[in-house]
Amino acid sequence: MLSRLPLVLCLSLASTACVLYTPIDLGSLGSPGELRETVLQGTTGPKLVLVEISGVISDEEDKTALGLGERPSIVAETKSILDRAGDDEKVAGLLLRIDSPGGSVSASDTLYHEIAKWKADNKKPVVAFFNGLSTSGAYYLAMAADRVVAHPAAVTGSIGVIMPGFSIAGLMKKYGVADQTLTSGAYKDAGSMLRDMRPEERAQLLSVIDDLYTRFREVVKEGRPALDADKIKQLADGRVYSAPQALKLGLVDQLGYLDDAVAELKKRANATDVRVVSYHRANQTRENIYSRAPSLSLEALQASLVETLQRQGLAPGFYYLWPFALPR
Repeated sequence: MLSRLPLVLCLSLASTACVLYTPIDLGSLGSPGELRETVLQGTTGPKLVLVEISGVISDEEDKTALGLGERPSIVAETKSILDRAGDDEKVAGLLLRIDSPGGSVSASDTLYHEIAKWKADNKKPVVAFFNGLSTSGAYYLAMAADRVVAHPAAVTGSIGVIMPGFSIAGLMKKYGVADQTLTSGAYKDAGSMLRDMRPEERAQLLSVIDDLYTRFREVVKEGRPALDADKIKQLADGRVYSAPQALKLGLVDQLGYLDDAVAELKKRANATDVRVVSYHRANQTRENIYSRAPSLSLEALQASLVETLQRQGLAPGFYYLWPFALPR
């Protein structure tokens, strides 16, 4: 661990000279710092906490500048915010601002669980706002909210599971390369890109996908009680929907802007005046309700799942994700 190390700067001009600078504390570099509260809107009344869920949903931590530390993952950061909001008696509800193509199955389900648990434990309303893109795992976690407001230009849906994979067996054969992988069982290397998948392997992996897909539809059914199971299955074929389409189909409750979502949460909290607040790290600034959290954006999730997805397409695994939304 680097801590209070002197920095030595050597400058080569006519001759080489080294200047010893006063020791500085590097121990805090890369640290996310403590959560701070900023009032984004309003001056009096109970608090509505704006929770940012942006970028690919992952439990991978984010490398900080210079690689000297790590920032919490979206899952860990959201959990910290929920804990902070739960400890504050002045908090009257949560506003989830979501802009995400989804992510890993486990991370999406964990966020759904934590939000639903917060709502049940605190008996306070939660409203989700779809800002731009809220597909697959992002839609999944929004099912924990009491109401879903979608930006008129938002895109949602993509309800389903994807397991990426490809085979380079033909390319290997062309160049005389053979797979010599040893396994302890017939299914240990199922899905390997080094050979074509056998029918029994495909069936076994599809059985896992079917279970995860069933879980997704059950979560949607719980969050959309007005939709019957057959209708949900019909809608859950992986396609995306525009916000107006989603409203017509019953996948969201209303179209509107962030102010409309605030007004809806304010009404559900039975409050006349409210303060919209956010919890953020010391190196993040907040000026108004449209300010975003840079450490949770797609651009800032470097050396995490996002970087893997950008570099390799999709890493092996199971995802509640609309992959075509990822940057190339």
